[in-house]
Amino acid sequence: MFWNIPNILTVLRMALIPVFVGIFYLPHNLFALSVQPTHPLNLMAASVFALASFTDWLDGYWARRYNQTSAFGAFLDPVADKLMVAAALIVLVEFDRVGAVVCLIIIGREIAISALREWMASIGKSSHVAVALIGKIKTAAQMIAILLLLYFDPIGGVNIALIGTILIYLSAILTLVSMGYYLKAAWPIIKDSYR
Repeated sequence: MFWNIPNILTVLRMALIPVFVGIFYLPHNLFALSVQPTHPLNLMAASVFALASFTDWLDGYWARRYNQTSAFGAFLDPVADKLMVAAALIVLVEFDRVGAVVCLIIIGREIAISALREWMASIGKSSHVAVALIGKIKTAAQMIAILLLLYFDPIGGVNIALIGTILIYLSAILTLVSMGYYLKAAWPIIKDSYR
């Protein structure tokens, strides 16, 4: 069934991507020299990203809890996640909140592992590259980092931008570690396929 709750939540998450990106391009600081978004724009964009992230958790929970999994949902959910992360990272690069190298590492890994999973599924070996704990930790660090970097402003003297920057570097390291983990798991099959 296409229009079940998890699929609707996934489509909603995709619809929220241009919303949180577009918020940064609303008129701001018209008479100031800075091109950095103002606090209200940071808050709005971070809130929309948080809502989108919540729908990611909720659609997975709902699909498992009420047995509403589908092939279409299994395809669309990771696509929505990767689009959301890529869009956020590109915006953060534009506002000089994330370095381009970190962005390339994270997006490049997502593309590479998605391609690996697709290939493994096509030969009936998808269980070899199922989501592992290291991948879940990487995703958690990445989502929190992006949220903090979208918000960016201090809270009660706490340097949110610095915490977000530390977490995004940590998530970039975990990105490489998790990619190594998945490639190592897939390597025997890759090697056998070229014999």
